Amino acid sequence: MEKGELDKSLAEEIRARVLTDPGFIKITQSLRRGGSKFKISMRPVEIAGEKRFHAEMDDAGSVRAKNFDTADAAEGLDEIISQRGARELHLMTASGDLHVRVTKKGHVLVSRSGKMDRVAEIQPHDRVKKTPLASFDSTALLRALGIADGSGAVRASMRGKYAQTNDFLKSLEPMLRERGEKTLNVVDCGCGKAYLTFALREWLVHAMGYEDVRVCGIDRRADVTAAARTVAENLDLADSAVFIDADLREPLDAKSLPFKPDMTVSLHASDTATDEAMAKAVEWKTPFIVCVPCCQHELQKTISMSKNAFEGVMRHGILRERLADILTDAFRAQILRILGYGTQVMEFVSQEATARNIMIRAHYCVKPGQARAVSEYLDLRDYWGVKPWLETRLADRLAPLLSRYAQ
Repeated sequence: MEKGELDKSLAEEIRARVLTDPGFIKITQSLRRGGSKFKISMRPVEIAGEKRFHAEMDDAGSVRAKNFDTADAAEGLDEIISQRGARELHLMTASGDLHVRVTKKGHVLVSRSGKMDRVAEIQPHDRVKKTPLASFDSTALLRALGIADGSGAVRASMRGKYAQTNDFLKSLEPMLRERGEKTLNVVDCGCGKAYLTFALREWLVHAMGYEDVRVCGIDRRADVTAAARTVAENLDLADSAVFIDADLREPLDAKSLPFKPDMTVSLHASDTATDEAMAKAVEWKTPFIVCVPCCQHELQKTISMSKNAFEGVMRHGILRERLADILTDAFRAQILRILGYGTQVMEFVSQEATARNIMIRAHYCVKPGQARAVSEYLDLRDYWGVKPWLETRLADRLAPLLSRYAQ
């Protein structure tokens, strides 16, 4: 047995008291991870009349919450038990408490409270209602999209997509409050199976009180858009959810759209397709742009290997790739700033849902060509000796602004 590892009998006792003891109240474990405090807790809750387990993870002040059935709770509990390093575990049950402390040297210290006679009540849990897709009756929508099964429960294979869609919608709330109006036209570039397209429309209408929302999904695969049209018909949304077969790399002016977009979104469009979505949004004069990039390869092909200070990074493929990802998104955000968009780069969902969790959120609100935005962009671009693809794509708009400050 390794230092700091809980012995088999203690681990089995914890599993039994959490998963099968009707008197289970709560389990909490705290430790240091990456120099910051990490705390995880789990307690029983009642959701729709059934017992579930509610877990909360506090990672240096960033809190995430999730509900589990018994099988998934057992997996999560195993992760808690198998943690290494100094930590403290506190298990509360109606009959008594168990406290486990693992020291920095790996010593496991166990203490138990005296016999108790507490009442363990499983409380109804309503936090799930705070998520966008649980804030209205989305059962028909989720079934039609294949996210939920026939009973309305989210499929295990779709939990990541469900969480990802919820968090994307939630991240739009500040922009929507800023805009204020209760009508919205949205174009989804590279819509794929249109999970986000439909979810956005239904959430705005049924949960956010919007009077009129029209959405348009664009994708180059005709079979995918055909399937989306079928979903629209099944949901009686054919008039408000339309789909266009088009390659974002090809010309597509605003006249080709069914309406003038108030917002352009893109979720995980591969490589330069994200740039195309941004470029199209700029050309369509879209006031709001929300993009979540996916894989990014263009900059990796041209980024200089001769930067002495970065040789320790550049020689490792995975680090070079991640550096190129960061630079690509930095260039994208900076270009939007130059073009007059107030821009934020943020993490919109936990990495448990998807590793591609960076969102670029922009609102057209300032005069294009601000000196600071341009100079920051040129300094970064010229240091790395690259020309980002988005700059090439929007050369007709950027060149006049960049030339004022180029040395």
